[in-house]
Amino acid sequence: MESGRSIRVIALLEAVASADMPLTANEIADRTDLPKATVYRLCDQLLEGGLIQRQVSGRGFICGPALVNLACSVQANQLQYSARHATLERVAREIGETCNLTVPDRLTMSYWDRVETEWPLRLQLPIGTTVPLHATASGKLFLASLPHAQRSQILDELLLEPCTENTLTDVERLSPHLDMIGEQGYSLDNEEFIQDMVAIAVPITDPSGRFVAALATHAPSLRMTPEIAMSYLPNLRAAASRLSSGLALYEGALGSQADFTQSAHEESLV
Repeated sequence: MESGRSIRVIALLEAVASADMPLTANEIADRTDLPKATVYRLCDQLLEGGLIQRQVSGRGFICGPALVNLACSVQANQLQYSARHATLERVAREIGETCNLTVPDRLTMSYWDRVETEWPLRLQLPIGTTVPLHATASGKLFLASLPHAQRSQILDELLLEPCTENTLTDVERLSPHLDMIGEQGYSLDNEEFIQDMVAIAVPITDPSGRFVAALATHAPSLRMTPEIAMSYLPNLRAAASRLSSGLALYEGALGSQADFTQSAHEESLV
């Protein structure tokens, strides 16, 4: 029932957004094949939410400020993805190994984007894959970024299960290890998640310095020892800096779009 209602809302918004002139409720009903009573009810709700608005003359509906802002956000997000992926491709090419971006996802880290190495021997973890916090370079980096009280609360909830014989599975050993990661600004996974795989991660932060995501690279231990992984830190940190700067520009662009949308909305009411 709820999904059907969502589809009707989307159909109505598509009709309004694609029209080259304001549409009345009856015209929306004709274009969407929705019952007129349904269109009137949805229009009232969408008006209240700012997704549509009445034309200044009062006849017909046009896109509202909330819908315009959403469209701008989607467009900006697409541009941000292209720039982000290009940065990821560049650092993967410089290092010659798989590079990925992961973000916190409840009590795990989730793969957000990745660029694969061309080596035939590699580990493939698709976008959307989740990995444990306590056993991965990116997960430990996230834990290390948290205030101690919040970190302790999360550690109490985690099942510190061993993934390999190198996995840290007790808080007494893991906590000082996380303190060290916080001080050095990077995190190593020395075969702690998967046997014979080494990884290293650096943080991506928002304008306030808060952890947003981790940029990491990993490879079989035959190609990447912890020492070799640390030699990639300048490349990873430079890429993370570009990604953090892009995030700041993205948030600034969204703020400008919101200001523009609000101004346009106010002018339409004059």
